[in-house]
Amino acid sequence: LEEIVPRPLQDAGNILKQGYLEKRSRDHGFFGSEWQKRWCVLNRKTFYYYANEKSKQPKGTFSIENYSARLASHLRKDSRRKCCFELVCPGRRTYEFTARSQAEAEDWVDQIQFLLKDLTSLTIPYDEEDEEEPYNDVDSSDSLNTASHNTTMNQDEPDDGMGEDDIYEVLPGEHPNRR
Repeated sequence: LEEIVPRPLQDAGNILKQGYLEKRSRDHGFFGSEWQKRWCVLNRKTFYYYANEKSKQPKGTFSIENYSARLASHLRKDSRRKCCFELVCPGRRTYEFTARSQAEAEDWVDQIQFLLKDLTSLTIPYDEEDEEEPYNDVDSSDSLNTASHNTTMNQDEPDDGMGEDDIYEVLPGEHPNRR
């Protein structure tokens, strides 16, 4: 297992989701589970948790690779039980969290599952920033320019019955009747 070096929050890379969650401590206290408020940050491969959003160094960090995320209402018995989710990986520590609302917990789970699906995908991820304009050879302004250009080029030649609306383009040096 690779060791993740803690990095300051501003260097956390492409942040996909962040916000306050309550994280269940690994060492359960004498009176049961202890839930601590943590600023949590999710980027493409790593989950970070900090004491608060101004903290420079994370209290903990782990790679989400091979983990699964799921809602976990069994973690609490109080009114916030539907706000719970956990990250589970066989042979590794389970991380348990409580969000502010059920919808927020579902959003964290959805985001993590989306990332996990992307990490296990064999296809190259599609990046919208790299999207180029599709080539459009039917653009009205280009068609008009081409048609008028062809008409200008062919003014010396006798009318061969082919109007400007013909779908074939006459290339320079090509006779229209030899196709």
